[in-house]
Amino acid sequence: MAPGAIDERIKDVAEPRKDTLGLPEPALQRLKKAGIDLSNGYPYRPARPLYLQDVYDIRSKEWKHDDAGARADKSKSALLSAATKVTDLTTHIGTEIEGLQLKDLTDQQKDELALLIAERSVVFFRNQDISPQQQLELGKYYGEVEIHPQVPQVPGHLGVTVIWPDLQATEFAANFRKPGGASRWHTDLVHELQPAGITHLHNDTVPPIGGDTLWASGYSAYEKLSPDFRKIIDGKLAVYTSAHPYLDRNHPEAGPKFVERVHPLVRVHPATGWKALWVNRAMTDRIVGLDRAESDVILNYLYDVYERNVDIQVRFRWTPNTSALWDNRITMHNASWDYGGKHPRHGTRVTSLAEKPYFDPAAPTRREALGLLDESEKQIDGPAWSIVFRDQRS
Repeated sequence: MAPGAIDERIKDVAEPRKDTLGLPEPALQRLKKAGIDLSNGYPYRPARPLYLQDVYDIRSKEWKHDDAGARADKSKSALLSAATKVTDLTTHIGTEIEGLQLKDLTDQQKDELALLIAERSVVFFRNQDISPQQQLELGKYYGEVEIHPQVPQVPGHLGVTVIWPDLQATEFAANFRKPGGASRWHTDLVHELQPAGITHLHNDTVPPIGGDTLWASGYSAYEKLSPDFRKIIDGKLAVYTSAHPYLDRNHPEAGPKFVERVHPLVRVHPATGWKALWVNRAMTDRIVGLDRAESDVILNYLYDVYERNVDIQVRFRWTPNTSALWDNRITMHNASWDYGGKHPRHGTRVTSLAEKPYFDPAAPTRREALGLLDESEKQIDGPAWSIVFRDQRS
C-alpha cells in the first residue's frame, strides 16, 4: 500500500516518515494471524495534508447518523443474558462483561451494547480474540468510521488506528515530567463536523504494571453543577479544536493553525436522552460570545469539576487482549504513562463518528431520569436567603 493522502483530492502533502521499530511479539502474532501484510513495513502512514482548507474538506457535509443504541431493546436482554458475568465497576461509570466475544455479537446484541455504552459510558471485554478487520467491521456498524489524515494505521485497513506509545516517542520524546500524548484528559475528535461516537480500543500488548486508562462521566460532571449554574451554560456554544495543526493556504506565513468547529457545551445523547457536559481541557478553546477572560473562568471551573471528582471516574487495569468501548459524547479519558516506556504497549483503535451535537433544554439529567435526585440537586425557587430565613423561622 503506497503512501498517499486519505482523500485523493489532497495534493499538497508531507511525505510520511519511515518506521523501523520492531513490533512487540503479541502484536506481531495477532497481526500475522489476521493476515495483515507487513511486507512494506508497519504501521502504514498516510501522506499528511499540509493545508487547513484540505482537512476541512475531508468531511464538510452533514450526513444522517442512525444511532444503534437508540433503536435497541431497553431491557438489553439479548446481550446481558448471553454473558456469564456483568459487573459495574463504579456506581456512575464503567461496566465489565465476561463470556462474550465481540466478533460474534448478533446485530441485536450490537444495538444493545451501544445502549449499554450510552448508559454506562465505557464497557470492557477481556480475553478478546478479534482481528483489526473484525474491529473495523464492528466500527462500521456503529457509524461512519473516522479515517485520520495523518496518524499511523494498520496496513490495508484505513480507519484502524495504531496506538503504540513507543512509536509516538520516536517523534515526541516523553519523560516522567512530561509524559505527553494521551496522558492528559481529552475527548477524541471534537473538531469534526460530526464528532466521535463510540471508540473501540483493543490492546493486545500491555505493561505488566501500570498503563491504566481513566474515564470520567460527562453525565455526572453536569450533575455536579448547581441547577442555577447549569442555566448559565445550557445552550451555550464553544469552539473545539483539532489535536494536529496545519497551515492556512492563503496565509502560510501566519504559522500553524488548528481545525475549529462550534458545538454546544452541553449536549444530549440520542439513545438515553440525558444531558452531558461536553468539554475537555485539551481541545475546548473558548465559549462563543464571551470575552476570553470570562470564557477562561467558566471553562477552567468546568474542567476542574470534570477532572477532580474521582467519584465520577473509573480507572481500568488492562490485561492483554482486552477491548474497551466508550462513548466520546459523554466522556473524556486519560491514559497513564506511569510505566515510563519501560515495557511495550500496543493496540488498535476504531472510532465511529456520530450525529452533530445538539442541546435540548427539555432533556433530563441522568439522575433525574432515574429518580436519584437528592435535595441538594433540586431547583430552589426564589432567592436563596428567603429559603434560609423561612427555615430559621420554622
